[in-house]
Amino acid sequence: MNSADRLARLMLLPLGVFVLAFFLLPLVRVVMVAGQGPNGAAEYLLVLTNPRHLSTLVSTLVLSAGVTLATLAIGVVVALFLVRNRFPGRAFLVSMLTLPLAFPGVVVGFMIILLAGRQGLIGSLTQSLGMGKVVFAYSMAGLFAGYVYFSLPRVLVTLMAAAEKLDPALAEAARSLGAGRLAVLRDVTLPGLAPALMASGAVAFATAMGAFGTAFTLATRIDVLAMTIYTEFTLAANFSSACALSLALGLITWGVLAATRSFAGSGVAAAG
Repeated sequence: MNSADRLARLMLLPLGVFVLAFFLLPLVRVVMVAGQGPNGAAEYLLVLTNPRHLSTLVSTLVLSAGVTLATLAIGVVVALFLVRNRFPGRAFLVSMLTLPLAFPGVVVGFMIILLAGRQGLIGSLTQSLGMGKVVFAYSMAGLFAGYVYFSLPRVLVTLMAAAEKLDPALAEAARSLGAGRLAVLRDVTLPGLAPALMASGAVAFATAMGAFGTAFTLATRIDVLAMTIYTEFTLAANFSSACALSLALGLITWGVLAATRSFAGSGVAAAG
C-alpha cells in the first residue's frame, strides 16, 4: 500500500467515527427503544394501528404532496421566466427569492403569523373591506403557505440550473413545426426538466414531511407527524411511541428519496 492509499484511509477514519456516533448508534437506539414499549414489537406498527396516529400520517402525507406540487408549479414558472429574461433588478429578485434559505422554520412561522395571524396583514385588510377578519395562520392552510415559502428557494435553485442547460434550438424547432406554447412546454421543456423536477420535488417532500420549527410556531390547530412525535416525547414521556413514529417518518422519507433516485439518477440530494 503506497502513502497515498494510507493517507486516503486515514482521512476516512473521521468520517467513519462520525457516521457511527451520529447515525448508526442513535438509529440502533431508536429501534431498541421503540420495541421496548408496552406493546412490544407491535409498537413498530403504531402509526398504522392507532387511529389518531394514522390520521396524522395521512394529513402529513397529503400536506407534503400538496406542498411539493405547488412548489414545483411555481418553481417551473419562475425559473423559466428568470432564465429566459434579463432585466434591471433581476439579480436582486433572485436574491430575494432565495432569501428563505437563510431562515429557520421558526422565523418562517412567525412571518406567516404576521401575514395571516389574528393581527396579521391579511386579516386587517379584509376587515377594512367589510369581509370580516380572515385568519388562517394557525391551521393547515397557514402551515401549507409556510412550507411552500420555505421550499420554493430549494426548488428554484435546482430548476434554474436545469433550465439554463436546456437547448433553445429544440423549442425553436418545435415552434417551426407548428407547436404552440403549451405543446412546447409539455413535450419539450418539461421532459428536459424532468430529472430536476424529480430531484427538487423529492427534497421538497422530505422537507415538508419532517419540518418541525414552522409547525411548532403555528401549532394551535395543527396535527402533523413531527408535532405528534414532539408531544409524545415531551408531554406524554412516551419514548417508545415517539421512537416508533420517528422510524415511520424516516422510512417514508427515505423511501421517497430512494425511489426518486432510482428514476432520476444521482441528481437527487439527501434532504436534512
